[in-house]
Amino acid sequence: MTAVGAALGLLAGLGLVLALFSSPLLRRQTLSDRLAPYLIDSAAPSRLLSSPGPTHTTVLRRLTEPILQDAVRLLDRVVGGRASVQRRLSALGSTQTVDQFRAEQVLWGALGIAGGVVLAAIAALRDFRNPLLLLALIIGCAVAGVLGRDWWLTENVSKRHAETLAEFPTIAEMLALAVGAGEGVLGALVRVTSIADGHLAQQLRQIVTETHTGTSLTDALTQARDATQLEPLARFLDGIAVAIDRGTPLAEVLHAQAADVRALGKRQLLESGGRKEIAMMVPVVFLILPITILFAFFPGIIAITTVAQ
Repeated sequence: MTAVGAALGLLAGLGLVLALFSSPLLRRQTLSDRLAPYLIDSAAPSRLLSSPGPTHTTVLRRLTEPILQDAVRLLDRVVGGRASVQRRLSALGSTQTVDQFRAEQVLWGALGIAGGVVLAAIAALRDFRNPLLLLALIIGCAVAGVLGRDWWLTENVSKRHAETLAEFPTIAEMLALAVGAGEGVLGALVRVTSIADGHLAQQLRQIVTETHTGTSLTDALTQARDATQLEPLARFLDGIAVAIDRGTPLAEVLHAQAADVRALGKRQLLESGGRKEIAMMVPVVFLILPITILFAFFPGIIAITTVAQ
């Protein structure tokens, strides 16, 4: 058996060495490879016009990239929901593509598998050797890693929406003051976005940028309204677009939108307080109240048992 194991190890080592030395970076160039740059029809582009960054890839990346791409395609077929992922990435303002997000999910799943293997090894060392349960543990850790990346994206989007709603009343009041002082809609947007900071200011700054590139202000507002997932912000942008088209007083519209968002914030605060109040009842009912009853009845139970004896 020792000789067979040594032979298998030697074959595995030789295969690994051959794979490494046959990789594109370590492979010896042939005559056609050396003559190919001088036989192409078009001239090579200038290095000054190329995008910055490393121009070479490591052997490990070239070996693992096909496996990662296959895993991304498999995960995309199993999980699905590309439209939902794209919508959340757009709401987050991220330049990441859906495939890149799937690759991150694959990496999180691989980390989950590694954690599951460690837990399975610890369980095996403690004399728990049921292979089905250990395999289920590893698979569960992998699924938790994949779903955990999706959950983290949803949490980031929810946090961004909450921050945008918190910034909304102040931005709306600043726009109303600028319009009331005689500024046009575009001038008010430029003035407010130049002094404000935050997620909402960044979205309004994008509208100003699209307007400067030739898009009409109404079309830019409509596109931003269609892209957002926040109903108050969609009503706000739609109200500005309608006010521009129909010539209605814009300052009053902005003040009304700011008041609506403040009322929405108050309602959300009251709802959150109600949920916290219900959550506070859980330790009172299931922990403090049983202990209080136990302290009240324990002396009587002791006295009864003493008399009975």
